[in-house]
Amino acid sequence: MTRFLLAVHVIAAIVAIGPVTVAASMFPPAARRALSAPDDDRAAETQALLHRICRVYAVVGVVVPVFGFATASGMHVLGSAWLIASIGLTALAAVVLGALVLPAQAALVEGAGSHRSTARLAMFTGVFNLLWAAVTVLMIVRPGSTTGA
Repeated sequence: MTRFLLAVHVIAAIVAIGPVTVAASMFPPAARRALSAPDDDRAAETQALLHRICRVYAVVGVVVPVFGFATASGMHVLGSAWLIASIGLTALAAVVLGALVLPAQAALVEGAGSHRSTARLAMFTGVFNLLWAAVTVLMIVRPGSTTGA
């Protein structure tokens, strides 16, 4: 059962978190294009689509920690320092996404933004992506792992 939970956890991370990180990274340049060409409907549509992808996959991404906790429980590693660090970084990434990235995207989609706000959004998105990269490394390396990695 643990292998199944781990497989679902990894697949969910790839399918849910991957699109959020890519779409969030693509959003600031798309927003700059939309700001530079306010009459370009395609630029506005692209920006709105990227924001929708981020919102939807952020909700779908909730399954990643759910299956992660189930997997960790089955592996009896809930008290491991690397897992606790991963949980903290995941929570921080969720806060960055929910409190900084998505609201900034929504403001830009609604037309309340500037080139400066796209730069700030790009920074928040970079922090979000770095947090997920750190979690990924911790999940692969797992200090004290018996896999020999």
